[in-house]
Amino acid sequence: MDKAQAIDKFWNSFDIPAYDENTVPKDAKMPYITYSVTEDNIDYPVSLTASIWYNSTSWREITLKTAEIAKAVKEMMPPTIKLDNGRLYIAMASPYAQRMNDPESDSIRRMLINLQAQFLTDY
Repeated sequence: MDKAQAIDKFWNSFDIPAYDENTVPKDAKMPYITYSVTEDNIDYPVSLTASIWYNSTSWREITLKTAEIAKAVKEMMPPTIKLDNGRLYIAMASPYAQRMNDPESDSIRRMLINLQAQFLTDY
C-alpha cells in the first residue's frame, strides 16, 4: 500500500464514504468525509486534515463521528499503518476539531479535523 492508499484506507474506516478532497463525486450524498493527501518522509511530520460533512440542523451526529475518529486514533495499536516501504504514524493535532459553517446552507454541518502524521519511510 502506498502513502495515498494508506490515507484513503484510514479515512474510509469510519462507516461513511471518504473522498480525496480533489475528487468528490458530483453525486456524493452526505454524510461523507473529504480529506487532504499530504506526503513526505521520516524527517518531516505533516498535517492530515479532513472535513466531515452532514446534512442536518443538529451538531449531534457529526460530533459523535468526530469523537469516534478521535477514539480510533488514540487507541490505534500499533499507532501506525503498514506501508509497502515503511509505516504511517498518525496522532492527534491541536486543535483537533473545529466546527465550520457553510455559507450556502444553514442545514449543512461541517467539522474540520486536524491530525499529525509522519511517514516512517525514506521517501
